[in-house]
Amino acid sequence: MRLATLLSTTLVASAVAFAVQAAPLGPVADINITIGPKLQEQADEYGQRDLDYLVADLRDSVESALARKGGLSPDGGTLDLVIEDAVPNRPTMRQMNLKPSLSYESFGIGGARIGGVLTTADGQKIPVGYRWYETDIRWSTAAGTWMDAQNTFDRFARRLANGEALAER
Repeated sequence: MRLATLLSTTLVASAVAFAVQAAPLGPVADINITIGPKLQEQADEYGQRDLDYLVADLRDSVESALARKGGLSPDGGTLDLVIEDAVPNRPTMRQMNLKPSLSYESFGIGGARIGGVLTTADGQKIPVGYRWYETDIRWSTAAGTWMDAQNTFDRFARRLANGEALAER
């Protein structure tokens, strides 16, 4: 009897903790995305065009996920995101121009790290962030240039829309 009560209490506490963690972050009106300084230093290597592509891809992922959950609103807050790091799965055009020994058949594991702050309409600042890097090169053989970074953006956007992308403390 005591074990059943203990288990029941533990399950209720876990459910409450999950509900608090997954609470929506509030509506968003503006989304600002920048490239972090460390990644911007690699613009000469990756090419500015590819970094601009990453910004556009993250914007599309976040806007789509928030729109599906009703998280876009003209009277919402501001979401300021920074792409802090991104690693391509295949060489970018700029990298292949700089190093003729590279080929588009070259591949590796990639991923990305995103940080930022959601400023709610009432001025509250909520840190958000997410990072994911592939760990198994077998998944990279059929990947495009930024496939793992795109997967990171999509996962972040879904978690953000569900209120689960709070930054690690």
